[in-house]
Amino acid sequence: MESEPLFVPDGPRFLPTELTRGPWSPDGLHGGAVAALAARVLEQAADGDGLQMVRFSLELLTSVPVAPLAVSIQPVRPGRRISVTDVTIEADGRPVALARGVRIRTTPTGVSTAAEAPPEFPENPVPPVHITDGYRAFHNGAVEFRFVRGAFNELGPAVVWFALVAPVLPGEDPSPWVRAVAAADFANGVSGELDFTRHLFVNTDLTVSLFRPPEGPWVCLEAATRLGTPGIGTTETTLWDRAGRIGTSLQSLYREERP
Repeated sequence: MESEPLFVPDGPRFLPTELTRGPWSPDGLHGGAVAALAARVLEQAADGDGLQMVRFSLELLTSVPVAPLAVSIQPVRPGRRISVTDVTIEADGRPVALARGVRIRTTPTGVSTAAEAPPEFPENPVPPVHITDGYRAFHNGAVEFRFVRGAFNELGPAVVWFALVAPVLPGEDPSPWVRAVAAADFANGVSGELDFTRHLFVNTDLTVSLFRPPEGPWVCLEAATRLGTPGIGTTETTLWDRAGRIGTSLQSLYREERP
């Protein structure tokens, strides 16, 4: 695992490192880094209450700057069976992202859906080439990719395996949910239907729903982007681990031609 973390604690704040930067601007954080931090905070707030995260949602209110971030936690629905918790991330005193975690109590016995065979896993990866590799960032320093179908800078649906190789905070191994949301945010980038050099297609949100957390470091995205009303799109993704299907994710897209 990459020894450099995504964030460094500074009292009550979190300082982003270069590994958090996104592809749209070196001054803005990648949504996957923001999602990873929010999921980590939500899990820490659970404090071993025996409930399992089933849904994570993130609202990106603006471009999250590469600047000190303050995080606050707001219990919305405490409960023994179902619990809802919100997280607010602020920069310079203003909210830049909101996250919500929904957790449900597990039971010792029950019926599970039969496992489905996941997409193939390429044993010999080919390093991906991205047009924003001119600076160090989340997409070229904090994750490893293995494409089954598609590629960066190639339009259309994609199937790609991701592994988060940097800890969110120093000395911590990323949890399964952190790995899942960090990977899921890449879906619109790998399945884009518009030329990156001529268009913006930025996700304004991310919702991840898992019926079980991923096993192991690898999470696969089977992603497709659809464009509708001018200026609007969505990316729908099926999520897998090496054992089978684990859930889905959805992103709403803001799109326009670059100036």
